[in-house]
Amino acid sequence: MRAVQIGIIIFFLVIGVFVVWKLTDIDIFETGKPVKSVYNHSIVLEKIEELGKLELVKFSYRDVIEHIKEYKNWITNSKVVLIVSGEAVGCIDLKKITKTNIDETRKDTIILQMPEPELCYYKIDQSKSRIYDSSYGMTDAATVIGEAYKAAEINLRKTALESGILEQTKKNAETMLKPLLEGLSKKKIIFKYPSKVTKK
Repeated sequence: MRAVQIGIIIFFLVIGVFVVWKLTDIDIFETGKPVKSVYNHSIVLEKIEELGKLELVKFSYRDVIEHIKEYKNWITNSKVVLIVSGEAVGCIDLKKITKTNIDETRKDTIILQMPEPELCYYKIDQSKSRIYDSSYGMTDAATVIGEAYKAAEINLRKTALESGILEQTKKNAETMLKPLLEGLSKKKIIFKYPSKVTKK
């Protein structure tokens, strides 16, 4: 008789735990697993800058770079091969245009002295880049990989300038801005640039 009573008590305890589990959404089998991640930030606005740079062209690149760090004597060389994706953007800083740059002396034409096109920024996209091969000697992996990415970024800038990104920026400025300005002013717009484009 006593065994029956104990069995009934255990039965109701099990039922009770099951009901509580369902009502409270607690998974007793996953108690030790994290439910969510909590992030605490203390961000402070340090500076506000006015931007007037109009991005007009973007060149996208893919580079395969092999970086070898050589050592003397018996020390094994370090090597990494990266497949790198990056981009470079050409722009014109419209903040540099003032009233003195606008010639409206002609009846039906406006001559606009444009600022020099600039290489607005260039960067490696590490989320689209990857390590193809690697071997490390006395140098740690982070150092070798970091040096390879830095070299790839320097080469990205050089390649973008050599590919004519500044000239393409000028062409795109005329293609995109001239129709807009001519529509607003009802006059012919002529863009003029400094005689020599500076590769910044």
